[in-house]
Amino acid sequence: MWQSYIKGFKAFLQLEKSLSINSVEAYLHDIEKFIQFLDYHKIQAQPETIELKQLQDFLKWANELGMSPRTQARVISGIKAFYKYLILENVIKINPTELLESPKLGRKLPDTLSVEEIDKLIAALDLSTPEGQRNKAMLETLYSSGLRVSELTNLKISNMYLKEGFIKIVGKGDKERIVPIGRTAMKFIKIYLEDVRVHVPVKKESEDNLFLNRRGRKLTRNMVFIIIKSLAEKIGLNKKISPHTFRHSFATHLIEGGADLRAVQDMLGHESITTTEIYLHMDREYLRETIMQYHPRS
Repeated sequence: MWQSYIKGFKAFLQLEKSLSINSVEAYLHDIEKFIQFLDYHKIQAQPETIELKQLQDFLKWANELGMSPRTQARVISGIKAFYKYLILENVIKINPTELLESPKLGRKLPDTLSVEEIDKLIAALDLSTPEGQRNKAMLETLYSSGLRVSELTNLKISNMYLKEGFIKIVGKGDKERIVPIGRTAMKFIKIYLEDVRVHVPVKKESEDNLFLNRRGRKLTRNMVFIIIKSLAEKIGLNKKISPHTFRHSFATHLIEGGADLRAVQDMLGHESITTTEIYLHMDREYLRETIMQYHPRS
């Protein structure tokens, strides 16, 4: 019965919640962890017969195995979502996860790069190579507009409005937003398009993708990670960084410079400043002015 319900839950997340493949897989992985616990302890239980005590025993077991509080909280979130789905489908009447408490979390902020460190990373690129020119345009775009790595790799040429100073982003759940892009990023995107990309044998399915690998296919998320990590090693940067570090640095530098928090929220594509606050749409021209006034690259 578990697999039947999980299959329905997967379809619910994909079709009704419009979650990305990665998000759906994360939810399913959380349910699998709980099933592993049941199998390990030889507990014969179906989704509709699970009780709070079994869920609490699962958390105790996970804690003893060394699962971090943050991971435990994420797994609980996945299991709760599964049981909310079962309630919606009238499989169960009483939700056993309602009284299940998540572990208290300390607020851990990701590493932030200073403007000087970002300058050093980008300056370490070898601009004598086509890949170096592409990576220059790519990292300038990542930092200029605070994109998620998936938003960067999925960036379409048809969504670039460089004359107006904006780009259209398709974010989580296929939600679209318009974000400003700085002059430096625009300059190097144009150089990449005119001097590098025109010489790449583009594959048919990747014709509209902005950033391509040397075989003419869309650049992968993993490749962006590798590029950034290799640059960090090259300059001897002793920080654990990823593409998300550029996004976090983008927001931090804007806010430290005095930018309106709601404007930064809108540019990042976050639905709320806090989990209880509703989404606030800001005027696009105001967002562009915010970028121009507060972003170091502008």
